[in-house]
Amino acid sequence: MLSTPRPRLNGWRVRPREQRTILIIGDLLVSMLALIGALYFWWHKDAWLNFSLNFLKLRVETWFYFLPLIWIVFLVELYDLRVAKNLRKTINGIAIAALTGILFYALFYLISPPNTLPRLGIGVFLIFASILTFFWRMVYIQVFTAEAFLRRVLIIGAGKAADTIIAALRNLRPQPFLLVGLTDDDPKKIGGKIENFPILAGNDHLLEIIESEGITEIVISISGKMQGTTFQSILDAQESGVEVVPMPNVYEELLGRVPIHHLESDWLIRSFVNEARVGVFYEAGKRILDIAGGLVGLVICAVFYPFVAISILLESGCPVIYKQVRSSKGGKQFTMFKFRTMSKDAEKDGKVQLTQENDNRITRFGNFLRQTHIDELPQFLNVLRGDMSLVGPRSERPEWIAEFQKQIPFYRARLLVKPGMTGWAQVNYSYYATVEEMAIKLEYDLYYIKHRNMLMDILILLRTFTQVIGFRGR
Repeated sequence: MLSTPRPRLNGWRVRPREQRTILIIGDLLVSMLALIGALYFWWHKDAWLNFSLNFLKLRVETWFYFLPLIWIVFLVELYDLRVAKNLRKTINGIAIAALTGILFYALFYLISPPNTLPRLGIGVFLIFASILTFFWRMVYIQVFTAEAFLRRVLIIGAGKAADTIIAALRNLRPQPFLLVGLTDDDPKKIGGKIENFPILAGNDHLLEIIESEGITEIVISISGKMQGTTFQSILDAQESGVEVVPMPNVYEELLGRVPIHHLESDWLIRSFVNEARVGVFYEAGKRILDIAGGLVGLVICAVFYPFVAISILLESGCPVIYKQVRSSKGGKQFTMFKFRTMSKDAEKDGKVQLTQENDNRITRFGNFLRQTHIDELPQFLNVLRGDMSLVGPRSERPEWIAEFQKQIPFYRARLLVKPGMTGWAQVNYSYYATVEEMAIKLEYDLYYIKHRNMLMDILILLRTFTQVIGFRGR
């Protein structure tokens, strides 16, 4: 159960975007210190040179100075604040970043001329960067999970929307903000509790509660008609400096998803379509990225193909490539290609089935292919053909789309964009085997469609790469 924090006036309001900026600046500073340490140890080994411009000119290639920026790229998983404030996940993220650096260095070492890469410099940088980043992130966790830096939040409306926010908070550790309590116009609810959070008063006492509890943010979770006095109190609170946030926005902040069960029926037309619109430059840049990535991906696929084909043939025979009809943008159907990871009679009765976690239809080698995402390499051909993109919602079979749109609100909205080899839902959610789980996955998909931009696409690709390195494919 969540405990109610004691009232304490508080002026701190560090928003998630500001916290990410602080994280990036901190990581950049400590990685620059790691670079200086690496240069010093490298110079100490070559002590015949003075540590001066001569050493830097004669021994240090230009690319070496970009290591701090490369390190930040490797830490991409740790800019999700839900991960950044968790010590265990932070340690895992730093370890994966260091492993990724080692693998990249090993790759370039194999294709570079002998004695051209500074092994000591790279090694010391990775050690220093890992250690310094760990201590900096420890400081960040201690500071930004402290009560003084947490927003003090009041929810207006104690209905189902409030229940959903509180349920989300229950599963988040550490807490992203301090929920002081709720207010509601229903006299029967006042004095009661939702979970362990009190319903403090009616909305007519909103300004008094804000003053006495030091509220910095109020969340609007009223689903029905709002009384005029409540509306005026909210305006007065906003004028006094209190931030006013609709419930769906808080839900997106907490979970990176769109709350499809708490949206009005006309939301798709009234709000989502406008917010999801992107410019021509993004569309052109995304297609260029798809073509470049598709060409590189097909080369990688060609390298892996002989080894994957032999392994599949030895374990379960033909075929090596699995073909399946999927739906693209606007419901247009196409044939998708993958390395086969299931037994040949996976759907012997002709009935389509969702893949589940630990699905017994998946072969042993197929499980490895899925964990490493190698099974998806043939899809680069679909990307080049324009059926798919590198990043987008997962492509689904027409049968499932017809079924799910009957049961899940706004389901067809995911067809507003091309499906992707990877996506926001794929890097955040595991297998889905029920309608409820499919609804959660849709919430991730709609969040991506609503917020997509080139930077988000690149971050998703980087997170996918770290999942491959960590054998966390789904």
